[in-house]
Amino acid sequence: MMNDTGHFPALFGSMVFNEDTMKERLSPSCYKQWKQSVSDGTPLEISTANEIAEAMKQWAVEKGATHYTHWFQPMTGVTAEKHDSFIAPAEKGKIVLEFSGKELVRGEPDASSFPSGGLRATFEARGYTAWDPTSFAFIKEKSLCIPTIFCSYSGHALDKKTPLLRSMDAVSKQAVRILRLFGDETTNRVIAQVGAEQEYFLLDKKLYNQREDLIMAGRTLFGAKPPRGQELEDHYFGAIRPRVAAYMQDLDNELWKLGVLSKTKHNEVAPSQHEMAPIYSDANAACDQNQITMEIMKKVADRHGLVCLLHEKPFAGVNGSGKHDNWSLGTDTGRNLFKPGSTPRQNAQFLLFLTAFIKGVDEYQDMLRATVATPGNDHRLGAQEAPPAVVSIFLGDDLSAVVDSIINDTVMTNNGKRTLDIGVDVMPPIPQDNTDRNRTSPMAFTGNKFEFRMPGSSLSISGPNIVLNTMMAHELMLFADELEATGAHNGQADFDKRVAAIIKRELTAHRRIIFDGNGYDESWLAEAKRRGLSNLSTAVDALPAYIAEKNISLFTDHAIYTREEVHARYNIHVENYTATIEIEARTMIDMLRKEIMPAVSAYGTTLCEGLAKRKALGLPSKYEEEHARANCLLCDSLHDACAKLEKSLREVPADPEKAMLFCHNVIVPHMNECRSFADELETITERSAWPFPTYSDLLFSEG
Repeated sequence: MMNDTGHFPALFGSMVFNEDTMKERLSPSCYKQWKQSVSDGTPLEISTANEIAEAMKQWAVEKGATHYTHWFQPMTGVTAEKHDSFIAPAEKGKIVLEFSGKELVRGEPDASSFPSGGLRATFEARGYTAWDPTSFAFIKEKSLCIPTIFCSYSGHALDKKTPLLRSMDAVSKQAVRILRLFGDETTNRVIAQVGAEQEYFLLDKKLYNQREDLIMAGRTLFGAKPPRGQELEDHYFGAIRPRVAAYMQDLDNELWKLGVLSKTKHNEVAPSQHEMAPIYSDANAACDQNQITMEIMKKVADRHGLVCLLHEKPFAGVNGSGKHDNWSLGTDTGRNLFKPGSTPRQNAQFLLFLTAFIKGVDEYQDMLRATVATPGNDHRLGAQEAPPAVVSIFLGDDLSAVVDSIINDTVMTNNGKRTLDIGVDVMPPIPQDNTDRNRTSPMAFTGNKFEFRMPGSSLSISGPNIVLNTMMAHELMLFADELEATGAHNGQADFDKRVAAIIKRELTAHRRIIFDGNGYDESWLAEAKRRGLSNLSTAVDALPAYIAEKNISLFTDHAIYTREEVHARYNIHVENYTATIEIEARTMIDMLRKEIMPAVSAYGTTLCEGLAKRKALGLPSKYEEEHARANCLLCDSLHDACAKLEKSLREVPADPEKAMLFCHNVIVPHMNECRSFADELETITERSAWPFPTYSDLLFSEG
C-alpha cells in the first residue's frame, strides 16, 4: 500500500502501455502512424506493428511479465484470455523472448465453447481476435493483456466490444453532421462518454463458504428477514469500517495501476453494501475498465478474507446492487453536448440533442429495457430504491418547464426574475446539476448527462451503451436528413425556424416518456399504461424486444449488428435465462435435501421428545407442543413443495423459448413456494440447529 501520496501520480497507469509510454518508447514515425490509425481507423502497416510489439514486449518484461494474452469480451458477459509465453527456442537449448507484430495484431483462440447463439456450429472452433488499437494494453498477473475484438471465421461479431465500437462510430458520424449544420467546422469526432458507478456487497469469506447458494448462484436462495436490515438508514455514507477501508484502499491501488480512474468510494444503503464510482472516459475504455474493475474487486476481496458479491439481489428485503450508467456526448474539442451553452445558438443545439435523446428513449424503450433483462435484475427492479421496469425520463422542474413551454407556445418566468419567450433563440439558463437525482427514475438527467439506473451490478455495460449510442445516431440522422433536405442553408432565420419546428414537433410527440414523479407510486403504473408506455416487468417479457423488427432495423441500418447477430444475442439471452433458473433450482433442491430438511426434521424430533418427557412428568408443554406441531406441518409442506420443484425440473421443454417460459411460469413459482416454507421454518428453529449462516450473520460480517 502506498503511504506517500507523492507516489500516486507515478502509480497511476504504471501497468498500462499508455500513450505517454508509447511516445517515449516508439520512434516518432511509428508513434505518428499509430495515432493516425486510431483517429482514421486505418490498419497498421506490419512494420509499424512489429515496432509496437517489440516495444510492448520490452516494457512488459521490465515490469515482470512473462506471457501475453489477447484479452476479449465474448458473449458470456465476462472476459476471456489465453496466455502464451514470450519464450521461443534458440540454439544450444537456450531461449529468446519474442513477440511479433502479427502476434500483437491477430490471434486465433479456440472458439468452440463460447456462446454464439447459432452463428456457428460447435465443431467450428476457429475464431479470431484482433487488436483494438484504441484500447491500451496492460499488465495483469505477469501477463501483457492486449484488448481485442473477437469474431468468427465467417466474420460475425462474437463479442461485446465490436458492436460497441461500431455504435460509437455511428453516433459520432451523425452528431458531427448536426454540428456542421450549426456552423461547427472544428469538431472532427463526437465521443460517447460513460461513467459506470459500481455497487457491490462484501461478505466474510468463511461464512460465504458455508452457503451453497452463494457459491453456486451468487445469491441467497433462502433467508428469513433479520431483526435489523437497512431501516435505520445508518449505513449509507456512514463511517467505513477498518477492514472495509483497507479493502477499498487496496482496490484503489490496484485499479490505479491499471489506469482505472477510481474516484469515489462509500457505504451504500444496505448493510455490507458499498459503491465505487470512476471518472468519465470514452465508452470503449469505460466498458473495458468496468470489466477489469469487477475482476479486481473479487481478487482483492479474497486477499482480505472477504468475498465480493456482484449479483443484482444477493439478499431479499434489502437494496439490490445496480450499475448506474452515466452517459453523455462530448466533442474532441472538449465540449459536452448535453450542457446548455451561454448563447441562444448553443441553447438551440442543446435542445436539438436533448430532443433526439427523448425521442430515441421513447421509440426504443423496449430495447433499453431488454439490455438489462436478466433473472437477477428481475429481483431488483422496482424494489428498494431500484427503478421500476417502466422506462421513463426524469428532467427535473426547470428543464421540464422549458419542454412544456416549447410544446405549448407559452412564456415562462425564470426564477421570478424575468419573462422569456421560449423558442430556439431564447432559453433560460440551466445551471449544471440543476436537477435532483430521482432515485426512482430509470433515466435521469443530471445536469450534463443522463444516468441510466436500470443495469444490474454484474452486467457488462456494453449492451446498454450500444443501444444508447445507436438510438441517438438514428435520431440525429433523421434530423440531419430533414434539415439538409429542406434547405438548411437558406439563411439563418430559415434554419432557426426549421430547428424550432423539429424540436416542438418531436417533444410534443414524445412528451409521454417524461415523468418527474415517484416511480414507486402504484398510480404511476396506471398512468404509464394510459400513456402507452411498455411495462416489461420481467426478463421473459423484455427479451423478445431483441427480435422486434423495428429494433433489428435500428441495428442493421447503422451496421451495428447483422440480422443474424441480433438473433444470436437473443438466443444467448434466452438460453442463459433458462440455465440460470435451472442452476438455482438444482441448488435449492440440494440445500433442501441435504441440509435444511435433515436439520429441521432432527430439530422437530428433539421438540417431540421434549414434549413427551414433559407430558410424562405432568409439566406444562405449550411451547414444545406448538412448535412441534408447526415444525411438522411446515416440514410436510416443504417436502411436498420440494417434490413439485424436482418434478418440474424434469419437465423443462427442449425448445429454448418454451423452456424459458416454463422456467418463469412454473419453476420460479415452485422455487418461491419452497423458499417461503423454508424461511418460515428458520424463524422457529433454534439457531444452533439451522444448518448455515443466516442473514443476520452474513449482513453484519464484514466489520
